[in-house]
Amino acid sequence: MQPRNMSMSGVVDLAAVKAAQEAKAKAEQARAEAARQGGGAVSAVSPASLVIDVDEAGFESEVLQRSTEVPVVIDFWAEWCEPCKQLSPLLEGLAREYNGRFVLAKIDVDANQMLMQQFGVQGIPAVFAVVAGQALPLFQGAAPVEQIRQTLDQLIQVGEERFGLTGLAVDPDAQGGGQEAPAPAEVPAGPYDALLEAAVEALDAGDLGGAVQAYRNVLADDPGNTEAKLGLAQAELLQRVQGLDPQQVRKDAADNPADVPAQIAAADLDLVGGHVEDAFGRLIDAVRRTAGEDRDAARVRLLELLEVVGSDDPRVTAARTQLARVLF
Repeated sequence: MQPRNMSMSGVVDLAAVKAAQEAKAKAEQARAEAARQGGGAVSAVSPASLVIDVDEAGFESEVLQRSTEVPVVIDFWAEWCEPCKQLSPLLEGLAREYNGRFVLAKIDVDANQMLMQQFGVQGIPAVFAVVAGQALPLFQGAAPVEQIRQTLDQLIQVGEERFGLTGLAVDPDAQGGGQEAPAPAEVPAGPYDALLEAAVEALDAGDLGGAVQAYRNVLADDPGNTEAKLGLAQAELLQRVQGLDPQQVRKDAADNPADVPAQIAAADLDLVGGHVEDAFGRLIDAVRRTAGEDRDAARVRLLELLEVVGSDDPRVTAARTQLARVLF
């Protein structure tokens, strides 16, 4: 099971037809101009140039302009961030392994607060990408290497298919190179990796209780663990609907619009069934119609379901706005 924070849901916004066409045209124009200035020859880059440190002053040239040639993955990090010390070397090794299919830009958030705010970074490590001048979120927090590879493969595919970005030619003997590119860094297993892996295995095996407990064990020691929080929200949702009779639940909700527990149960089923907007709308209506404990129960469940879907989904943004209007 692939955690939600590793999804490429941001690509949906990126691929809006008009924006994609405009970005593709700009990328093609920039590549044509670069070819004219360079006499049409494509120069190879050194392996060392696949990983760069970027600040606010160089962001436009090092990231935005470069993204018209190759996808640029951005690693927001800080010296004091322990998970960053695991993720950053892993990303650097992958940049060399992919050999020019993407460039890694490292941004120190302590020295570049403006960039951090512009990207809406709320916690680190956080990884974004810029493709043909278009920004999209990739994931937050440390993640297993195979899941990162899946995300990078999707990113590269988007760059090739939508914007014609085929990457950079890499010359191992170019200045700054001259040596065989190092293998991807071996990153020590984090203190909770075994528990998180056990939780995912439990989910895949249908052992929802085991998955819930494994995620709770992580959060007991590390309450801010992003992957555990997301995984727990998903596992608890699946656990809640596991024993429900969908037909009866929906009948109860239809027959009793004022019954908040019935609406909450139906909203859980809506979300599991992929009816995201129906789930959110049902609970927003319950908040609007009720007061006291019932209203609070509907509000809390809505917030839990928003977490399951993820803040980068436009339906979540719309639901938060609607909830605020109802509450205030």
